[in-house]
Amino acid sequence: MSLETLASHDANPARIDAPVLDVVVPVYNEEIDLEPCVRRLHAYLSAHFPYRFRITIADNASTDSTADVARRLTRELPGVASVHLAEKGRGRALKHVWINSDAAVLAYMDVDLSTDLGALLPLVAPLISGHSDLAIGSRLARGSRVVRGAKREFISRSYNLILRGTLSARFSDAQCGFKAIRGDVAERLLPMVEDTGWFFDTEMLVLAERAGLRIHEVPVDWVDDPDSRVDIVSTAVADLKGIARLLRALGSGRLPLATLREQLGRNPLPVAGVPAGLTGQLIRFAAVGVASTLAYLILYAVLRTAVGPQWANLVALLVTAIANTAVNRRVTFGVRGNDGAVRHQAQGLIVFGIGLALTSGSLALLDAISTHPAKKVELAVLILANLLATAVRFLMLRIWVFRSRRGSRARA
Repeated sequence: MSLETLASHDANPARIDAPVLDVVVPVYNEEIDLEPCVRRLHAYLSAHFPYRFRITIADNASTDSTADVARRLTRELPGVASVHLAEKGRGRALKHVWINSDAAVLAYMDVDLSTDLGALLPLVAPLISGHSDLAIGSRLARGSRVVRGAKREFISRSYNLILRGTLSARFSDAQCGFKAIRGDVAERLLPMVEDTGWFFDTEMLVLAERAGLRIHEVPVDWVDDPDSRVDIVSTAVADLKGIARLLRALGSGRLPLATLREQLGRNPLPVAGVPAGLTGQLIRFAAVGVASTLAYLILYAVLRTAVGPQWANLVALLVTAIANTAVNRRVTFGVRGNDGAVRHQAQGLIVFGIGLALTSGSLALLDAISTHPAKKVELAVLILANLLATAVRFLMLRIWVFRSRRGSRARA
């Protein structure tokens, strides 16, 4: 069968003949390699895959006879479909087919079949069972066996180190052409992915991590294709531009990752004896507050030996307020990733200003009452003022700074 547009998940969600797995093979001018790849993949799935499957050839604007080969394969092999896109781009082709597929699990592999097909079932099994949300083949994981040149090995490892340093990525191999995603996750996640080329994989994985999705890694046997047509220099430049764009998007908080986390994210499991809701937030906030107060007092005492009480109070409160907002954001209110982090810190500084007014006001009042108060009295006044500032801080964090998160949870 040849399909120009596949049925979407919403179009017919109850189809009993829908495949469990849809394997996409994105191609551009692959008239020679396409047929042996698809026939080998079809034979393997027919013999070893225990569920209904589909192979979809995603031809992104080929100018040779790739489209003719694809149409012939759809006529000769059951369970093979083809899609032709007028615009070029591997990411564009994958996104189009995945979003419109009716399969429960969506996968893709490169046409050169560099990855051993024996890893396919281990790749998709955690997604079929519901244990994981995405799965990737990794050439850098323990247990993988890779045959490739030193140049490509260096580039691959360097790229993944850059991802760890800039985007805090925890997955080990972003660009291995062997990945899978659950269909319901793809529907919600892929509309956020902007890249249409080779950075598509990386962007998808970073956003999945930030949304709290579980990514399963499978060590693979991988043999480099010496005929690869990937332009390493242009791809590297495009990837660096993609990293910069993604950093800006995450820093600005414009991506609705919090909503996606509420819909699909894997929140921490409840623990017996540890209360949830407001009570749990109060307990966690109190623990963070005690640690922050101790840090504040130590820092204030150290600074007080060199500067006056107002400056010591300002610096100590500013440093601990920034750290307090970051810890409460993650521990007390369960917000992870960088989505909205800048906005939360800005709002936290406003709350800090209120705390500064309370503590500075208490020092000014003490100074008006006594010209040279004892250090113990000064610390006692600051402790009381900090307790009041802490209560105000909790209320403002809960009803203002992180209000959108609570609202999204209610809507979900």
